[in-house]
Amino acid sequence: MSAALPAIALRVLSVIPPMTQLNTPYPSTAYLTGFLRSRGIAAQQVDLALALVLKLFSREGLATLHEAAARAQRSPAVEYFEAAYERYRATITPVIAFLQGRDPTLAHRINTRAFLPEGPRFAALDHYIAEEGEDPLAWAFGALGLQDRARHLATLYLNDLADVLRDAVDPRFEFVRYAEKLATSQPSFDPLADALGAPPNLVDETLRELTVMSLEQHQPDVVLLSVPFPGAVYAALRIAQTIKARDPNIAVVLGGGFVNTELRELAEPRLFDFVDYVTLDAGERPLLALLEHLGAKRSRQRLVRTFVREDGAVKYVNLVEPDVAFAEVGTPTWDGLPLQDYLSLLDMLNPMNRLWSDGRWNKLTVAHGCYWKKCSFCDVSLDYISRYEGASAEVLVDRIEAIVAETGQTGFHFVDEAAPPKALKALAAELQQRGTSISWWGNIRFEKSFSPELCQQLADSGCIAISGGLEVASDRLLNLMKKGVSVEQVARVTKAFTDAGILVHAYLMYGFPTQTVQDTVDALEYVRQLFENGCIQSGFFHRFACTVHSPVGLAPQDYGVTLLPLPDSPFAKNDVGFVDPTGVDHDALGRCLKKAIYNFMHGIGIENDVRSWFDMRVPKPTVNRHRIARALETA
Repeated sequence: MSAALPAIALRVLSVIPPMTQLNTPYPSTAYLTGFLRSRGIAAQQVDLALALVLKLFSREGLATLHEAAARAQRSPAVEYFEAAYERYRATITPVIAFLQGRDPTLAHRINTRAFLPEGPRFAALDHYIAEEGEDPLAWAFGALGLQDRARHLATLYLNDLADVLRDAVDPRFEFVRYAEKLATSQPSFDPLADALGAPPNLVDETLRELTVMSLEQHQPDVVLLSVPFPGAVYAALRIAQTIKARDPNIAVVLGGGFVNTELRELAEPRLFDFVDYVTLDAGERPLLALLEHLGAKRSRQRLVRTFVREDGAVKYVNLVEPDVAFAEVGTPTWDGLPLQDYLSLLDMLNPMNRLWSDGRWNKLTVAHGCYWKKCSFCDVSLDYISRYEGASAEVLVDRIEAIVAETGQTGFHFVDEAAPPKALKALAAELQQRGTSISWWGNIRFEKSFSPELCQQLADSGCIAISGGLEVASDRLLNLMKKGVSVEQVARVTKAFTDAGILVHAYLMYGFPTQTVQDTVDALEYVRQLFENGCIQSGFFHRFACTVHSPVGLAPQDYGVTLLPLPDSPFAKNDVGFVDPTGVDHDALGRCLKKAIYNFMHGIGIENDVRSWFDMRVPKPTVNRHRIARALETA
């Protein structure tokens, strides 16, 4: 394969479609481009999510938005934009440059609060209590914190403009999720087909222009559309639509996390009006087979994990071949991506939570899949979880050093489902032995292997933050989830990380099968105590969703619930409704949980009775108010 393809001279372009992240490239194209180049294939990549935002939020883009706003219905955001348009037009270019790190001295002017127009989003600053005449952000930034303070204000400014775009042009627009509802677990392709058949709006037309520019620059024979989330599907298909209108001979391939979870039973032929191939799971092997096919080296019947359309019907072709070993996939490359153009945003003032949007991180995987693969809410039957495969610490540090040499940046985000403790220990030792200085953070399981000694070793190797799933802070429900941890164990592990100077974020869940109101109140009390005792610094509550590939979806009777029948679905299928006999209004509880955790992350109300966060009557917690403190003492 690697010897044949250069003679075929196929040019491959991997595309990040809107919307993913603005502070750093989504890593899938970097993985694929690095892998393809390691096999001698001419591969390039482009981030159209970033390009779209930079085009829309420019002087030229704001002029077009101003014309659209004049025809739009009035909203607070639109009215303020209209009134302050000249100030926005004068400040947009320097603000973008500042958020890209090109003009740090602008922070002084931004912090005067007289430079930027301050629309409705700035009302959020009123939530921070201050004495009359005092700075409401002093608690977060103090007398210094010049850059961070300015970046937060500039982010609010940009969010105001996003609201104008949403109100005046496209109500589906968001910075990280664009037209998400058109794709999420949609049994029918009709909503997407209707949206794609509608006249293009300003966002669509801008994306079309950027797509054409990319085609002219790279002249690809094959375009790979990597779609990690439902919020990137609509824009990906708009890109595909443009490609097919311009040159139907370009082969368009759809893959990524959304495809791997939601399109496993794809039977919708209309999708193939836009794309030619849809591949499942890890992309390396299917792509090698597909490129051989396009180079006339392999028949269509010998494709791997690939959907095609034949005679108007969708056909799944899967010649079983071994996947490319994780240790042999090559080093990701960011070559071709404008690393200097990404925007470091500061939405959330919490020091841990900001990592997701602030700073450009080299994203890397320590191991493929999950070594635990037992959690009952997770897609444990799918390849991205079930196929666990690692690489040696020597190989990982070789990749790290190559990436640092290429990008000039030493920050890494390890994007594993759950990085294995043994692998992290070996990685830390190898980094220290070589004297390789990096900063890194990643996702783990809060298991007892993370002793205080190991946590300190990870900190010494450059670890600055850790995230992990506490899910429902209830031992009964953690047992039912098969998490393999207890609340007290999580407390000890997270405290060990904190004591080593590592920030800790907890993923939290509500609405799990059989979870009662009492369970929810008790869980929030545990979370309050974890904040109170300095075990965690950040957290996020998300609503449990039952998926067809999870243990709950595969065996609902084991969890005391009944699944609702799924509609006949030729398109997306993932989330499945269920009936929980507890009858709890989890949505109402969820709003209260999110309010509580938002305040906890800002150091507000941690000492209060957790019942004060609920706007309905709830029972008193059954958890002793000193349970976590005592668990830490006995440790």
